[in-house]
Amino acid sequence: MTDAVTVVVAEDEAIIRMDLVEVLREEGYAVVADTGRGDDAVRLVTEHRPDLALLDIKMPGLSGIEAARSIAEQTDTAVVMLTAFSQRELIRDASDAGAMAYLVKPYQREDLVPALELAIARRRETAALRNELSAAEQRIEERKLIDRAKGLLIDHHTQSEADAFQFLQRSAMSSRRRMVDVATDVLEGRLTP
Repeated sequence: MTDAVTVVVAEDEAIIRMDLVEVLREEGYAVVADTGRGDDAVRLVTEHRPDLALLDIKMPGLSGIEAARSIAEQTDTAVVMLTAFSQRELIRDASDAGAMAYLVKPYQREDLVPALELAIARRRETAALRNELSAAEQRIEERKLIDRAKGLLIDHHTQSEADAFQFLQRSAMSSRRRMVDVATDVLEGRLTP
C-alpha cells in the first residue's frame, strides 16, 4: 500500500478552502496544512515538504504566483494553481513560476483530481530527469579523472594511450575497485606502473 499524497492548501476564501480540504480528504489525499495567505503557504510547504501545494492566485501576504515561485526555488513540491481568472497571461505567469497544473474556479470535483495527478506525475518526471542529469554529470566527471590519469601515465611513464587505459583497467579489476578510484590513486601518486 502506498502512502497518501500530502497536500498544503492555500486559499484566502475560508469556505472554498474548507471545501477543498474536505474534497481532498474524501479523495484520499492527506492535507497536512491549510492557510489563507501566500506567505504562510510558503512557510507551511517549507515546514511540511508536501508532495503538492494547491494555491489560489489572489491571496494576501504573497500572491499565489509569488508563493509558487518561492516554493519551486526551495522545494520539489508540485504546485497547482487555483483561480477565478483564466487569462492567458496569468496562466503563463503561473507556469513560469513553477506551477504544473492550473484550475479555474468554480472548479469541478471531477477536474480536481486529474489536475492534481497531472502535477504529481510531472513532479516525478522532473525528479527522474534531475536524477538522470546528476548521474550523467557524475559520469562525465569520472571520465575526466580517468582521462587525466591516462594523460599522466602517457606523459610521465611513456605509455601509449592503449597501455595507459589497460593499466587503469587491470589495476581496477585486480583490486576490485572502480576505474575512477584507481585513476584518483594514479593522479595522487599512490599508484604507478
